[in-house]
Order: sequence, then structure tokens, then C-alpha cells
Amino acid sequence: MITKIGNIKIQPHHKGSCHCGEVEFVVHLPNGIKDPRRCDCSMCRRKGAIAAYVPLSSLQITKGADKLTLYQFNTMTAKHYFCSICGIYTHHQTRANPELYGFNLACLDGVNPFDLGDVRVNDGINHPSDRAASV
Repeated sequence: MITKIGNIKIQPHHKGSCHCGEVEFVVHLPNGIKDPRRCDCSMCRRKGAIAAYVPLSSLQITKGADKLTLYQFNTMTAKHYFCSICGIYTHHQTRANPELYGFNLACLDGVNPFDLGDVRVNDGINHPSDRAASV
């Protein structure tokens, strides 16, 4: 569990936003950030973000929901959200567990994801949903 990144203390209700500020959100992290990771699927390796995960009820868009753009591909299960103005990925509903949001750690106020050091990588290239679909 991560309760501090660099000099920034992770707040129980941490604010975040896209680059231009048109989209803002609050993510509820009463126990800090658990298991941040990168994914190497075709989408995630291109966006290069480090994500952490929370239940759907723990992330609320507080401004600019109408500015979010949805992108889906392959199994059309995951829902990737981007600001339609600046293009920043803010969060996604996962396909491994659609009851979770992954959120872009770099969008959290004051957080520099480069302060995390080594981050675990998910094997998105060999996702279990892809294997089940090809059987």
C-alpha cells in the first residue's frame, strides 16, 4: 500500500484532473494506493500510463463528464475514458473485472508517477478474456 508518492501524501479523497482541467474527479483511497501497475496490451503500452484500481463507487467525476470521450476495442468490454479537449486518459472500466475502475495516477493532484520507481506490469498481451474467446 502506498500512502505517499515523493513528497505528496495520498489523501483519503484525492482529487485529480486531465491536463486542461475540463475533467475533474475524486478518487476515494482510504487505504492509499494498492498495487499500481502498467499493462502491456496494445492500448495501454501506447498510452504508457500507470494505473491503480478502485471499485466503481470509489471514483466520481466532479466536473466535465460531458467532456469525456469513450473508446472501446477488441472485446468491447473495457471502457477507456479520455478528455475530448486535451486527450488525456483519466480512467477506464476494466475488462478483467468490470466492477473496477483503473485510474491514471499521473492525473492525481501533485503526484509524479516517476517517483514510484519500478511498477508491476500486467500481461495484457495474453489476457484471459482473449484466450477464452479463441477456444
